[in-house]
Amino acid sequence: MKYGFIGCGNMGYALAKALACRTMDILICDPILGAERANTLGCQEGTVQEVAENCDRIFIAVKPNMVREALLPVQAVLADKKPLLISMAAGLEIATVEKYAGTTLPIIRIMPNTPVSVGKGMIGYTPNGLVPEDALRSFLFDMKNAGLWEQVEEELMDTVSALSGSGPAYVYYFTEALCRGAESCGMDQDQALRYAIATLEGAAEMMKTGNATPEQLRIAVCSPGGSTLAGLKALDDAGFSDGVAECVKAAYRRNKELAKM
Repeated sequence: MKYGFIGCGNMGYALAKALACRTMDILICDPILGAERANTLGCQEGTVQEVAENCDRIFIAVKPNMVREALLPVQAVLADKKPLLISMAAGLEIATVEKYAGTTLPIIRIMPNTPVSVGKGMIGYTPNGLVPEDALRSFLFDMKNAGLWEQVEEELMDTVSALSGSGPAYVYYFTEALCRGAESCGMDQDQALRYAIATLEGAAEMMKTGNATPEQLRIAVCSPGGSTLAGLKALDDAGFSDGVAECVKAAYRRNKELAKM
């Protein structure tokens, strides 16, 4: 097989779905969801041993505290075959994954986010020095349907995790709050959600396609003495800006803690 997945939870499955747009040469191992998800994607299910023995590129898609346990039984196979490992474990450095694998081998550390499931992911990645350029290009081509891939230095991966990895949750939380506010002013739940989603999409597109900074765009919406400034003042009074910055820093600190567990 070309690709294997050790673990196939929500994030692993989202990546497998994106990958399945390019190839069905996929073997999935997950003790709970493996059969169901392999059947849904039209690929094959197998054991950890079968993934290690038969796959050239292996996603390590288990929780960070389970990576060592997942790789320990197949260390001998990994040492013999030297497959490409793709790790998405938050907080775990490439050197740590290599230690758990019990050998030196090519590794790409990635940090995806849940929008990969709709082809709109923001995925930071960093390869170690053993990943051949052609293998990296081939991998990125196979994964192009997941979203936007950007190479970063490994020291920034915990920041990537705190920003884009966790970021969708912050956006959903903000959207929930927007809708609650609109509902308290008379809108029903469905209408409030439609307006909130369309507003977020439009604002994101303006930031993406224009030359203005988020600050400049924010100022452009505000009329002196108007309702937008009144709303922003309420956010400032509630500590919104500092709270959002702190949530990213808190997630970053947690990633550092995970590396020590």
